[in-house]
Amino acid sequence: MNNQKIPKTDSIEELASFWDTHDLTDFEDQLEEVAELVFEYRAKTVSIPFLPQEIKTVKSIAKSQGTSYTELIRGWVLEKIHAS
Repeated sequence: MNNQKIPKTDSIEELASFWDTHDLTDFEDQLEEVAELVFEYRAKTVSIPFLPQEIKTVKSIAKSQGTSYTELIRGWVLEKIHAS
């Protein structure tokens, strides 16, 4: 019987390192079937420099459209991506 436990981590690197040196069959008693997504997509954040007047204008446009300026900028970027 194996006394080791499967690591509880979200790090793919740590899990890969663990499974590179261990055999899944040694941990069958710790496995459980899951129906839901285990690893979630994590969005990345980017910083974009704007001049003060530019950000003021973007915020004004966003307010007139009833959205946040970050969502407005994201929408503009996605439009360009999908138009490419």
